[in-house]
Amino acid sequence: MWVAALLLVTLLGTGLVFLSPDRYAGKLAAAVSAVPALGSIYMYWVYLTQYGGTGNALLSPADIAFGQQIPWITLGELEVSYYVGLDGISMPLLALTTVLTTLAIVSAWTPIDERQSQFYGLMLFMEVSLIGVFSALDFFLWFVFWEGVLIPMYLLIGVWGGPRRKYAAIKFFVYTNVASLIMFAGLFALVFSTDLTSLSLPAMAEAFRTASGLPTIAGVNLMTISFILMFFGFAVKVPVFPLHTWLPDAHVEAPTPVSVMLAGVLLKMGTYALLRFNFTMLADTARQLAVPLAIIGVVSVIYGAMLALAQRDLKRIVAYSSISSMGYVILGLVAFTPYGMGGATFQMIAHGLISGLMFMAVGVIYNTTHTRMVGDMSGLADRMPWTVGIFVAAAFGYMGLPLMAGFAGEYFIFQGSFNAPTLGGAAPVLTSLAMFGIVIVAGYLLWAMQRTLFGGFNLETDYEVSPAAFHDVAPLAVLLLLVIALGVAPDLSFAMIQDSISPVLEIGGGA
Repeated sequence: MWVAALLLVTLLGTGLVFLSPDRYAGKLAAAVSAVPALGSIYMYWVYLTQYGGTGNALLSPADIAFGQQIPWITLGELEVSYYVGLDGISMPLLALTTVLTTLAIVSAWTPIDERQSQFYGLMLFMEVSLIGVFSALDFFLWFVFWEGVLIPMYLLIGVWGGPRRKYAAIKFFVYTNVASLIMFAGLFALVFSTDLTSLSLPAMAEAFRTASGLPTIAGVNLMTISFILMFFGFAVKVPVFPLHTWLPDAHVEAPTPVSVMLAGVLLKMGTYALLRFNFTMLADTARQLAVPLAIIGVVSVIYGAMLALAQRDLKRIVAYSSISSMGYVILGLVAFTPYGMGGATFQMIAHGLISGLMFMAVGVIYNTTHTRMVGDMSGLADRMPWTVGIFVAAAFGYMGLPLMAGFAGEYFIFQGSFNAPTLGGAAPVLTSLAMFGIVIVAGYLLWAMQRTLFGGFNLETDYEVSPAAFHDVAPLAVLLLLVIALGVAPDLSFAMIQDSISPVLEIGGGA
């Protein structure tokens, strides 16, 4: 009932905010979003204290936390149900979603000054869909939520975005919608080739793992073809090279609170889906394709970092760095080791917090200076000490500073991938190349900070620069504290992640 309560309260709050006057919409939306945030924090505490050792929701459904299943409809011979529940993979992502939504809404109080009830209503509607994506355990229900995220994101970019907002919104929608169709085709090619009678994710995982006698197309087994189609569909959402071109445009044109949600949560939909479908349901095929998939991950790390190094727009710098960070997640997943796959999942949480913090800090700077261009401003540290201090801390978190969440996630991935059996002799080489990405990250972040935050004060735009308002800085401080908390005590999430990753590693003989 807990997941249903989160969905219902947020959905009712969405309608209430849509109908409220603009002058009350921002505060009301923050109050509404605080309810699922507090609820998920309580669920997180309950999970830590009462569900220790809970397995994987797809592989040991009897151990699902906060589970609920109600028959819904029948599609031909396939039964569809309202089936939700959480494990150590989805629980941290659910908490990340609800907490980050609340902070993003508060951060919108300054920049969003028109059609506010519609903006905040769409933010809450997106939260409903995101909660569903991370908790649904029936494919039909999951796909409804998955597609439901596209609608508010398209409108939020297209209506409240920058000068090229329509182009960015359409590009985002076309890329992600086409990717969903390709993923859908790959998945249902397997569904129709097995004797499935239910679309529940645990049933699908069992059927795909035990499937035999599947047809071949041009000499390639259907399982491999489906894996490639599904990987392509989910990789667009991550995104990885060369499927990343929609992301910088979407980030640059989106208002800052939307960029926070896009980088902090929406990108994790792709890596979460890869873990659930490709690396859990089709684990044997993932092991066979581990080396080419790892190469894609490493190329994304280096390519994204090099592109970031060439940017002058602070938003584009952070956007391209997200591509680089998601490459680490791919490398960790294909390792199929406790630290590799567990670290990849932890990195989803760490990157969600740090990238959200970075985009939010850039937004606060833009609200005051009305520019994001490196070279148009310098010496902001004296005028905006709190904002700049938090931005610098977040940047060092991105670089992998010890005792911050980014360091823990990257360390786990490197430890797990360096001698990964699935990568064979290529493991040390690929891991070392990925490590070099950290050097590039340090290069472009230090260069950008030196040019914009320190030195003599200068501003090309004609605006007065003063310390940001409390409601602008407070969300930054909360996110920074969470980044430090997970860096100092990674087992707050890593232990429950490991419990749910372990059953995946046992598929096909373990690692």
